[in-house]
Amino acid sequence: MAVTNVAELNALVERVKKAQREYASFTQEQVDKIFRAAALAAADARIPLAKMAVAESGMGIVEDKVIKNHFASEYIYNAYKDEKTCGVLSEDDTFGTITIAEPIGIICGIVPTTNPTSTAIFKSLISLKTRNAIIFSPHPRAKEATNKAADIVLQAAIAAGAPLQAAIAAGALPARRKI
Repeated sequence: MAVTNVAELNALVERVKKAQREYASFTQEQVDKIFRAAALAAADARIPLAKMAVAESGMGIVEDKVIKNHFASEYIYNAYKDEKTCGVLSEDDTFGTITIAEPIGIICGIVPTTNPTSTAIFKSLISLKTRNAIIFSPHPRAKEATNKAADIVLQAAIAAGAPLQAAIAAGALPARRKI
């Protein structure tokens, strides 16, 4: 969803905020299921997304983009799949402290033209794992590729049980070139 004015932006933020609040209550099991499904979908789409990124931006080499998309999906999944991101993380009886994982809310994901798909995949997955929402601001020369990558992750997340009101919003904040 592209945002063209402040009213649309405010409406988007409210919609995403609502979804994120719902998602914040999910269990570790639910989050891990969503995280896995989203990572698999992104990994499966790594080649067409790489081709799309190079074609749209005019930058890079397809094979290099495939590697980056693979890293952003499969490596990130494997690196964080066993990390606890919900509830009590640790307790220290000596100091009387408890560490609790809590999401921060909505994140703004700035996406460069140089790595539009891998950046969108990485930021989407990390947001899902930590129960945060993300609204992307893609570079104008790579907005379609960014939106496609974010949408692939989003649709997989929803299919796996994420809130239907979309906690990942692709292409929401258009860049304005000021010279």
